[in-house]
Amino acid sequence: MARQSTGNAIPVLLTRPEPQSRAFAGALDARFGPRVRAVITPLMTPVYLTPTLPEGPFAAVILTSATGVEAAARLGVSLPKRAFCVGNRTAAQAQAAGFEATSADGDASALVAAVLADPPAGRLLHLRGEDTRGEVAERLISAGLETESAVLYRQQVQPLTAEAVEILLQPGPVILPVFSPRTATLLRAALPNGLCAELLLAAMSDAVVSALTGLPHAALEMARRPDADAMQEAVGRLLELRSAP
Repeated sequence: MARQSTGNAIPVLLTRPEPQSRAFAGALDARFGPRVRAVITPLMTPVYLTPTLPEGPFAAVILTSATGVEAAARLGVSLPKRAFCVGNRTAAQAQAAGFEATSADGDASALVAAVLADPPAGRLLHLRGEDTRGEVAERLISAGLETESAVLYRQQVQPLTAEAVEILLQPGPVILPVFSPRTATLLRAALPNGLCAELLLAAMSDAVVSALTGLPHAALEMARRPDADAMQEAVGRLLELRSAP
């Protein structure tokens, strides 16, 4: 999907799963208006699973993505109300789904620290995707908290849309916000032969920057915090850099 724009709007290719990309596109529109043209081209789409959960009881769940919240809601089973969430947006979605959510407002390390700072009186259940980073459950177990995991979804790989490929084959600046190392890896594989665009990269973290190493680009900005608002700020810095004389 592309937001209609005129003039010298810079395309921003959004490669997260569609719900997250649509939310980020709306935020970019509100923040930057006609300076950008959001193009939604997910490199992954969630496939929800129906696993048998580890035997309870559990005192709290751990949620490390908005997709995990959606997957938990789709299970249709009774879960603990208390939820530790990696960031504010995940916590907001968990709250809307009926959890009593606490946000770590950060990354996996911040999440582990938040749980250890106020541990529940009982076992923890990490509801996650097939591919995960940060070893949250393992670190909590090492700290003495009994933690089980359940894989509720996997991300199915998708190619870039025809519109995105057309943009990348033309000269001119293109902003690419990259939120995870896995997305960075998929992006490398998806870029078309004959790439002509001037890539301006916004990276969520050091791990994403490392995953992007060697990818030709004109500029790279790393988010100053691991959240969507900071990624918007990184996009803004790329815009300023591109417009500087």
